Amino acid sequence: MSELEIDKIGLKVGLEIHQQLDTKKKLFCNCKPIENTEYTEKFTRKLRAAKSELGKIDPAALFESSKSKTIVYYANQNSSCLVEKDDEPPHDLDVKAKEVALLISSALDSKIFSEIHVMRKTVIDGSNTSGFQRTMLVAQGGQIMVDEKKVGVQSICLEEDAAKLIKDENNQRFFSLDRLGVPLVEIALEPVTGDPAFVRKIALTLGRLLRVTKKVARGIGTIRQDVNVSIDGGGVVEIKGVQQLEQLEKIIEYEAKRQYGMKLISEKINSLGTYNIDKNDVFTISSILQNCNSKIIKKSLENKNEIKAIRVKKFSGVFGFEPFSGIRLGKEIGELVRFFGIGGVFHSDELPNYGIENEDIQKVRKYLELEQYDAFLIIAGKEPTLGFAINSIINRIKNAKNGPLAETRAATPTNETIFLRPRPGASRMYPETDIPTIKVSNNELGNAISMIPKSWEETILQIQNKYKINEQLSEQIFDSEYFELFEKICKNDKASPNFVASVLCSTITNLQRNDFDASLLKDNEIFDTFNLLNDNKISKESIEIIFKQIMSGKAVSVSEAIQNASIKSLTEEELNKILDVIVEDNLDRIKEDGMRSLSSLMGLAMKQVRGQASGNLVNKLLLEKIKKL
Repeated sequence: MSELEIDKIGLKVGLEIHQQLDTKKKLFCNCKPIENTEYTEKFTRKLRAAKSELGKIDPAALFESSKSKTIVYYANQNSSCLVEKDDEPPHDLDVKAKEVALLISSALDSKIFSEIHVMRKTVIDGSNTSGFQRTMLVAQGGQIMVDEKKVGVQSICLEEDAAKLIKDENNQRFFSLDRLGVPLVEIALEPVTGDPAFVRKIALTLGRLLRVTKKVARGIGTIRQDVNVSIDGGGVVEIKGVQQLEQLEKIIEYEAKRQYGMKLISEKINSLGTYNIDKNDVFTISSILQNCNSKIIKKSLENKNEIKAIRVKKFSGVFGFEPFSGIRLGKEIGELVRFFGIGGVFHSDELPNYGIENEDIQKVRKYLELEQYDAFLIIAGKEPTLGFAINSIINRIKNAKNGPLAETRAATPTNETIFLRPRPGASRMYPETDIPTIKVSNNELGNAISMIPKSWEETILQIQNKYKINEQLSEQIFDSEYFELFEKICKNDKASPNFVASVLCSTITNLQRNDFDASLLKDNEIFDTFNLLNDNKISKESIEIIFKQIMSGKAVSVSEAIQNASIKSLTEEELNKILDVIVEDNLDRIKEDGMRSLSSLMGLAMKQVRGQASGNLVNKLLLEKIKKL
């Protein structure tokens, strides 16, 4: 099929920005938000879905609890206390976090409430030890200007951040409590129609407004975008955890294509006439596949798994139907069962394959009493998980005729989205009983308005004038996660702001593009590297070598990187000896090309002395030697 015309499908996108605040402490205790690599405590919890104050169980919580996962928590006393473990009631709300929330609300021209009520939002994926997240509505309404268009603000909330997921394997999910309870502001914007590029501009503009306050955290993971995407005739899909602006546009484009693809799949299903599926269409087929040559089936039988088949009448061709590349109902069902720890499913549209042969298919079809246009799925696992997964598959197939469903999905590193859980219901939220109502005084409102910072344009001009760098570099360094570090490095009079900004914005980014891991390069290592440069202990060329060592995991500190790469500064005498040899070996080239030979000789010299001598000095000495000749 031809590519999707995105402007003709009724695309609507609403952004939710989650921004950590730089308050140096958590929202309801005095712990500092320090990221640890070693943990002093470990404990486990088993979470279950409970009825809300209204006597209802939230559908998202019910889905998560059906996975029957054990949650393992790692804690460090430097960054968490009994509050994070849910062994002690929350302390008073952090006053500074409240001030920043009021400031951001004022900057967005939102209507701030005179009373703030803390609510509990049910979260049962394990990211909150208590099974809920504390959140409070601070303001509603307001706007932000993007390309001379008004984009409305729906709500501004102050809430706790969740625990950090370390890994998710088998029936266990592992979290660290470093991040749990860190204050963050959630800003929900009104949906806009159409253009993913415009949505990216909205996120960029809002991110800049938050950064000019100088009261928000910077760095990887401190700002996250959730995106609500829908098309004509479909439910609203919430996509969690888009961390990079570059990802945002691609994620929206993919999700628009996926949703429109699901709409086309629903039209195909509805054209086939009525179909029904229930528990009577589920059969145990372990004995039927005893002699199957599929490695996956053999392994399932060895592991004493039950192998089940699900019969779907009149569904032949539907699971494999692909209106756009990679968009299939079969793929959606495969994603769904993986959340129960089941590797995947086979469907009849993709068989024979995976070692399942025609003979096996005919046996299954006969046992299920299938007619020509009927389809089936094969799934293996252990009870009760297998039962939960099959119920989810049946519901998904039943709902497939309705087009794209309202659900929660997660952004993937490949700029696609993957099923996470059903959308939460109204019963998800109920009042927090441990914290009294929080008042907002007229004095606090006045202070918030008086603290509204300069605009982004004024801030960029200020950076240009202060550091004598051009507009483009000023924008790049301010938009990067390294701005505070840049200012700290540039307090040293010997530092060149132009060079520092270039390294932080270009060198590190280029290394990332070449698959080096920027998360391994900590701010203190970058700061130490520039200190060595300013003290003439390393050359400019050494910086990239040091960063490569750390970002590849070969070194954990600057000193180890220097040792590994044998970086030392050559004296001028040592450098002259090396250059004399290079000149001697290339006399013919110098005689033939004269001064033009400088460029090629520079290349040879820098290859040999990179990181041990400055390029300027090498150039100067080579130039003198060529002139003498």
